[in-house]
Amino acid sequence: MNTNPRKAAIIGCGYVGASIAFRFLQQGLFSQLVLLDANQDKAEGEAMDLQDGLPYGAAMEITAGGYDDIADCALVVITAGANQKPGETRLDLIGKNTAILRSIMKEITARNFGGILLLVSNPVDVLTYVAWKLSGYPPERVIGSGTVLDTARLKQSLGAELRVDSRNVHAFIIGEHGDSELAVWSEANVSGLDLEDFSCLRGRCLSAEDRERLYREVRDSGYAIIQRKGATYYGIAMAVGRIAEAIVKDEHAVLPVSVVLEGQYGLHGLALSIPSIVSRNGLQEILEIPLSREEQSALESSAGQMHEAIASLQL
Repeated sequence: MNTNPRKAAIIGCGYVGASIAFRFLQQGLFSQLVLLDANQDKAEGEAMDLQDGLPYGAAMEITAGGYDDIADCALVVITAGANQKPGETRLDLIGKNTAILRSIMKEITARNFGGILLLVSNPVDVLTYVAWKLSGYPPERVIGSGTVLDTARLKQSLGAELRVDSRNVHAFIIGEHGDSELAVWSEANVSGLDLEDFSCLRGRCLSAEDRERLYREVRDSGYAIIQRKGATYYGIAMAVGRIAEAIVKDEHAVLPVSVVLEGQYGLHGLALSIPSIVSRNGLQEILEIPLSREEQSALESSAGQMHEAIASLQL
C-alpha cells in the first residue's frame, strides 16, 4: 500500500495523545488524522471535540478509527500505556507498557504499514527498542520522542537563568529519558558563544554547582509537574509536534530522539536518546557528538541501566 505523506495516526487518546492531536491541528502538518484508543468512545469523543475547532484551524479530516485505517499513514504516534504516577519512575512502567506495546505491534505489523513509528509511551527508550525488535522494521523507521522534551526544559532553564531567549540556547540532554540522563555541558552554547563565556558576559558565570542545580531541575521536572497536576502533556505534545514537523517538511533537523544504537558511542543492543538528523524517512543519521570523558562515562552508565531493563523483558 502506498503511504500518504499527509496522513498520521495517534494510538492512545489519553492526556498525551489528545494534546498531541491538538498540536497537530494547530500545526496543519496533516490533511488526515486518525485517533485510536482501546476505549472507542474516548477516541470518538476526542475526534468530535477537535472537529469543532476545524473552522478556526487547519483544513484536515479528524476521525476515530481502527488499525485498518493506519496502513497508509506516513506517521503513527504511539502514546498508549499506563501513566506515570507520583512516586513512580519511568522505568517502573516497563512491564505494564511493554505488554500493551506487544498487543499494538501485533496489530500494526499485521497491516502493510510502510510509514514511521514514533514512540512516546514511557519508558520511551526501552519501548523504542522493543518496537524495533518486534516489528522487524529498519531502525530508521522506529524512533522515540527521546529527550527532545528534556532538552527543551534545559534550554528554557538556561534561558531563564541567563535572561536570554531560550531559542538561542543550544544544548542537549542525552541518554535515558529518565533518571540516568545527562546534560552535555561541554558542547553547550548560546548562538555560537561558549556557554561559560556567554554566562560571564551576562554577569552570571555558571559554576559547577549552578550546572548541577540546573541539571537536577531538568531531570526532576516531570516528577514536579506530576506531583502538582497528576500528569505532563503540553510539553511533550510540543516536542512531538517538533519531531513531526521535521519529518513532514524533510528538514534534516538535529533532534535528540530515541534511536537504536548499532555501535555508535561503542554501544549496541539498546535504544538511547542521541542527537540525530531527522528527515522525511525518519532517522537519517545518528550523530556521534564530542563528549568529555565524564560525559562518555555517564552515557555508558545510562546505557547499562537500559541494558538491564531490556534484559528483564526476555525479548
